[in-house]
Amino acid sequence: MFMTIFLSAWTGLHLYVFWRLASVPFVAVHVSRMVLVAIAAILWTSILLLRFLDSRGLESLGQPLEMFVMNWLGILFLIFCALLVVDIVTVFGFAFQSHIPMLRGVGLLAGLVLAGVALIQGLRPPVVNDYEVRLPGLPVADDGLVVAVISDLHVGRLIGGKWLAARIEQVKELQPNMVLMLGDLFEGHGQSERQPGMIQTLRGLSPRYGVWAVTGNHDSHGDRESSLRFLEDAGIHVLSNEWNEVLPGLAIGGVDDGGHYESSVASADRVRQLLAAKPAGVATLFLSHRPQMVNEAASAGVGLMLCAHTHGGQIWPFSYIVGWMNPLLAGRYEIDGMPVIVSRGAGTWGPRMRLWPPGEILRITLRAR
Repeated sequence: MFMTIFLSAWTGLHLYVFWRLASVPFVAVHVSRMVLVAIAAILWTSILLLRFLDSRGLESLGQPLEMFVMNWLGILFLIFCALLVVDIVTVFGFAFQSHIPMLRGVGLLAGLVLAGVALIQGLRPPVVNDYEVRLPGLPVADDGLVVAVISDLHVGRLIGGKWLAARIEQVKELQPNMVLMLGDLFEGHGQSERQPGMIQTLRGLSPRYGVWAVTGNHDSHGDRESSLRFLEDAGIHVLSNEWNEVLPGLAIGGVDDGGHYESSVASADRVRQLLAAKPAGVATLFLSHRPQMVNEAASAGVGLMLCAHTHGGQIWPFSYIVGWMNPLLAGRYEIDGMPVIVSRGAGTWGPRMRLWPPGEILRITLRAR
């Protein structure tokens, strides 16, 4: 289903963009129609070549091609958006007819500029965003507890071990009392993503109250059990539909993300079961990769809910579509008195691009009063 939707969008974007590019004066003068069609066909075929290389295990060839394909997807999308704006303004060719070729040229240039900005932003280190949250039931002795939250690193063929090491150093500089990971540590292509030294890199995190994690949808791609073993070997405590009192008076609960292998009904049932087992008489943090079942969490009396998954939309204006699918897109919300914080994530999925908000790591200070 995913590949059907993806290939349909991939095809539609190519058809529309190259159809409009043919009328841009600079392109029309310097590139013949046949050459333009050939370029479009080669670029469209690149995704099929990538899947072929993957199926043959040719990762040394697949890695640079995946970087090209994913970034071309981002560039193509932004050019599409800019040209679509021109079509809307000109009522798809029925208004400002004499200016349409020039306006489409401006649209092409605007799309390329936005793509350049997005590439620069996507390659930048994530920023650190601070939050202060009053957590009901937190012992006074633990007032000021600092929690670092990192999510959606998507380490894989496009984001490697050096980038991961830099993010771990960034977290360590915050000197947190506890580190929480909200899923999608890896992209989900299997064992090849786990480069030598990554376990030691993650073991560099040694906060007083430990490192706790939940799985994300990408952690369910490929060999999920291998991902869980990797996290455990790295000294990370995975909360698999359970609660753990990490220090007297503070419990953390975490729910697995079954990815596309699990129905929404089954996922909701697991969340309800976990919330029903919420410990009483202590402050509670609830970790869920996706911003889902927030009303149920609030009704259960959760003190603070932490989520990720959305990437904040990653590339504007695609963020409007993501926001339609995920009303809690990014930042802090209040649901029936319960604070919910949705992280934009540290890494990127697909294109190594972000427009406009950058990736982020959260530093949350918990207050007892």
